[in-house]
Amino acid sequence: MANALKQKPLKQIGKASTTRATLPPDAALKKLLHMFLQEDLGAAGDVTSNAMIDARRQATALIVARTPGVLAGGRLVRLLAGMVKPALRVHCAARDGEQVRQGQEVFRISGSLRGILLLERTMLNLLGRLSGVATFTNLFAKQVTGTKARIRDTRKTTPGLRALEKYAVVCGGGVSHRLGLFDAFLAKDNHVAGLNPLQMSLEIQRAIGTARLKNKLKFAMVEVDILDQLDALLRLPRGVIDAILLDNMSVTLLRKAVELRNQLAPRVQLEASGGVTLTTVAAIAKTGVDFVSVGAITHSAAQIDFAMDIQTAPRKRGRV
Repeated sequence: MANALKQKPLKQIGKASTTRATLPPDAALKKLLHMFLQEDLGAAGDVTSNAMIDARRQATALIVARTPGVLAGGRLVRLLAGMVKPALRVHCAARDGEQVRQGQEVFRISGSLRGILLLERTMLNLLGRLSGVATFTNLFAKQVTGTKARIRDTRKTTPGLRALEKYAVVCGGGVSHRLGLFDAFLAKDNHVAGLNPLQMSLEIQRAIGTARLKNKLKFAMVEVDILDQLDALLRLPRGVIDAILLDNMSVTLLRKAVELRNQLAPRVQLEASGGVTLTTVAAIAKTGVDFVSVGAITHSAAQIDFAMDIQTAPRKRGRV
């Protein structure tokens, strides 16, 4: 196998400065990674390696991509490597947001063999999951190339992994939505159930005003599923609403929604949502919406398969 560690980096898909900004600080990540490691180690630690491997034994391991995809999770590999004593040394052959080929060596890790084996499964699980999300996101992002639309994630994430999976979305060329219920105002159908369009718009104006006074919001958004609701919201004073979510609308209705927005409130962003697939996303993007949110990129992404191979020196042959 050719040593990919000597090859030039491939073209990066996501902006590195953007992807770095989406991950929590190292201190928070280490707490999360410690919890993941404890799942494997329990109270006894790695009973097999402790019984079979001399504590002084050193080794080098290669993490290889068995399937192609977009890499996400390199920073986690480096942080994990520093969580064993003595810390392992990591050389990265690819950066997050880059395409990796089948068979490509992505990381070279050196140090205590016990330490390498202790971290192996946690490293591979995280790399596989996050790279799977990045890869699936990138498939959607490619489908909307040439339109103004960007692919956006949702809160349909794995509990405990939300910040990491949303980071992976950015690595794949998407953009991240709100992190949770705490950082943005998003009134959905269940919030406005039973209200006619005029009542809804007035209640929304009041509620957003209250929310902005008490919280620092990333944005204020409202979900609609009919054009009458959209019309009422677009007539609110400028600055009340930042964006409107168009839920489960046909392509024909989406075009009409974009036309109405362009006439009444060009600054308000529109996001299409609901049952978006790789087959339908291009047509949705061509309607002129600003975003297309896709729950599948986090809840249905297939893992990218990574393997760890321990490099062993050939044994010296004695005289026969």
